[in-house]
Amino acid sequence: MQESDPNATRPPVLIFDGVCNLCEALVIFIIKRDKGAVFRFATAQSETGQRLQKQYGVDAIGDTTMILLKDDHIFVQSDAAIQVAKQLDGPWKLLAVLAVIPRPLRDACYRWIGNNRYKWFGSKSHCLMPTRELEARFISD
Repeated sequence: MQESDPNATRPPVLIFDGVCNLCEALVIFIIKRDKGAVFRFATAQSETGQRLQKQYGVDAIGDTTMILLKDDHIFVQSDAAIQVAKQLDGPWKLLAVLAVIPRPLRDACYRWIGNNRYKWFGSKSHCLMPTRELEARFISD
C-alpha cells in the first residue's frame, strides 16, 4: 500500500446544495470551464459534505452558500465564487475583479440570491447524480 504524501497538493473541493437547481447548474457550468479538472465536488447532503461542514464549522444549506476548501483555507459566499472564477478557463477569470467590491455588499447580494434560489430556480427531491465521465470529480461517501 502506498502512503499519501502529506505535502501533496489537494484539489480544491466545492461543497454545494445537491437539491438546488441553481447550485447544480453552477456546478455543471464550472465543470465545463474547468478543463484541467482541478475542482472536486461534494453535495452538502452527502456524508462527506456533512463531515467537511462539521470539520470546518460551516453550514452550506443554512448559510445559503457554496463552500470552497482550497489550500487549507475555507471560502464562503462571494469569496468562494471569486476563488472559483479565478481558476476557470477563458474570460471567467475576469470575474475576480469583483473582489474590489466591499465584501459586505458582495455577500449581501450573494445571500439575497441564495435565500431565493428555491423560489426562483426550484429544487428537486434528490441530489445530482454525476455521469460516469464525471464520477471521478465527485467525492463519494
